[in-house]
Amino acid sequence: MQRGNFMYGELTDKDTTEKVRLTFENYEMNSFEILMYKKNRTPVWFFVKIAPIRNEQEKVVLFLCTFSDITAFKQPIEDDSSKGWGKFARLTRALTSSRGVLQQLQPTVHKGENVHKHSRLAEVLQLGSDILPQYKQETPKTPPHIILHYCLFKTTWDWVILILTFYTAIMVPYNVSFKTKQNNVTWLVVDSIVDVIFLVDIVLNFHTTFVGPAGEVISDPKLIRMNYLKTWFVIDLLSCLPYDVINAFENVDEGISSLFSSLKVVRLLRLGRVARKLDHYIEYGAAVLVLLVCVFGLAAHWLACIWYSIGDYEVIDEETNIVRVDSWLYILAETVGTPYRFNASGSGKWEGGPNKDSVYITSLYFTMTSLTSIGFGNIAPTTDGEKIFAVAMMMIGCE
Repeated sequence: MQRGNFMYGELTDKDTTEKVRLTFENYEMNSFEILMYKKNRTPVWFFVKIAPIRNEQEKVVLFLCTFSDITAFKQPIEDDSSKGWGKFARLTRALTSSRGVLQQLQPTVHKGENVHKHSRLAEVLQLGSDILPQYKQETPKTPPHIILHYCLFKTTWDWVILILTFYTAIMVPYNVSFKTKQNNVTWLVVDSIVDVIFLVDIVLNFHTTFVGPAGEVISDPKLIRMNYLKTWFVIDLLSCLPYDVINAFENVDEGISSLFSSLKVVRLLRLGRVARKLDHYIEYGAAVLVLLVCVFGLAAHWLACIWYSIGDYEVIDEETNIVRVDSWLYILAETVGTPYRFNASGSGKWEGGPNKDSVYITSLYFTMTSLTSIGFGNIAPTTDGEKIFAVAMMMIGCE
C-alpha cells in the first residue's frame, strides 16, 4: 500500500497518473476518472476524489481518497440476460442499475474540475478560536433551540458584539475619567441599546454550542448552561447593567454615581474574550499590523484618560483650596486662554480651565509621544504623581 501506483496497468492514462501525483505533492483537492486494475488484472473504471485532511494548525496530516466504480458508465456490462441487446439498450440498463453510483457522483459533477484548495473565507469570518477542523465539518444534530457556534447567524452576531466591545472599550474609560453624566438623550439611547444587545448576547450564549476538550461539538442544553455559568456569565452580566441610565438621574448621590461609573470598567473584561477570538488571525501579516495599530491606539486612549484623571485630581489642592501652578492642566489653561479663576462671590470654588475636547486631545498627544519615546517636552510631567505615571507609561512603551 506504500506504492501509489500498485493499481495502475498498461492501459492507465499516463497524463492522469501524473495529475494524481501532482495533487498529492501540492496538497490539493481534485477528482479524476482513471482506469485501474483489480488483483486478478480485471480493468475497472473509478471516479477518484482526493481531499487533503488538515489539522487545527492547517497542516496536512493525511489524504482522504474516495473510489466510486463508474465502469457501468464507461463500458456496458454484457451478461446472459443482456445478450443480443443493442449497445444503447445495454448502456440504458447499466445506467438504471447504477442509480446509487449516479447519486454518489452528482454533487461532484456540479463542481467539476474547479474544486481545488479549500476556501478560507469562512474561517477568516469566524471569530471563534474553536473553529472546527476541516475533517469535522459535518453538521451535528442539535435541539431546535440550540444555535451552532459556527453558523452564519452566530458569526454575524459575534462581529456585532466585537464592534460594540471596542465601542465600550473607548467610551467607558472616557466617561469614567472625564466624569460625564449621560444627560444627552442621544448618547443615553445609544448606550441603552448597547446594554440591551449585551443582555441578548447572554441569552444566546445559554443556547449556543461549544467545542469540548476532545474536539466534539457539545449541544446538550444542560452542559451548555453549566459551561457558560462557570466561565463568562458573571463578567457578561456585570458588563450589561444599565449604569448610564442610573447616572442620568439628577438626584443620584455623587458617591453612588462614582461607584456605578467605576463598575462600568468591568465591561473592559470583555476584551479578554475578543483576544481569545482573534488569536487565529496571527498568521495573516496585514491582520497583525492592523491589530497592533488598534491595540496601540487603544492603549494610548486609556493612558490619556488616566493622565487627565491625575491632572484633574492634583490641579486644585482640596485641603488649602489653592490651584497648583505647576500642574500640566494649569499650564494648558494659561496657554489656550481659559485660566482657572476663583469665584469668591458666587460658588466659592475654582472655575474655568480648558474644555474637555482640548484636554483630551492634549492628553492623547502626550501619551502618544511618550509611548513612542519621542517626548517633545511641550507637555511634561511636573508633580510627583505625574512623573510616576510618566515613568510607568515609558516602560509600557518600551515593551
